[in-house]
Amino acid sequence: MTTTLSTERLILTPVGLDDFTEIAALWRKTDFTRFIMGRALSEEEVWFRVLRDIGHWAALGHGNWSIRLKDAGDYLGSVGVLNYRREMTPAFDAPELGWGVDPAFQGQGYAAEALTAALAWADRTLGAARTVCMIAPDNLPSLKLAARVGYQPYAETTYSDHLVRLFERPCTPP
Repeated sequence: MTTTLSTERLILTPVGLDDFTEIAALWRKTDFTRFIMGRALSEEEVWFRVLRDIGHWAALGHGNWSIRLKDAGDYLGSVGVLNYRREMTPAFDAPELGWGVDPAFQGQGYAAEALTAALAWADRTLGAARTVCMIAPDNLPSLKLAARVGYQPYAETTYSDHLVRLFERPCTPP
């Protein structure tokens, strides 16, 4: 089962094949990928990410949503409730939240609006005690957003040869 979320300005739909072209264009932008992968992604790499996102929804009932402007339909990025089984210590033991918005749309509150909707959905639906996320230490916009929605740091570790900070947020019962 998939879920569409709606906010005042945004529509969040589970990632699908129809999103591929716009997702590939975003992942080619190094100003978008610098804190996530450290490099732009090839079309092949993005294709596998899209297939992973579709499979995530099919297997687990949650995953990445494509974020679009409700009125204009512009693709802004994604937000998701994830279980990627990341190989790191400490391992994630709770649902992971991840987000990324096209730099052209940053600074307008879209990421906060989408993340707040995804967190409300997770709090209502998953029954988890907390959610977690990981952020590169120099990704100041994401660090500020995480704090704004209630994430607190609990560890530093290395993931894919990059230093990352791990954050947790207690779920708010509905």
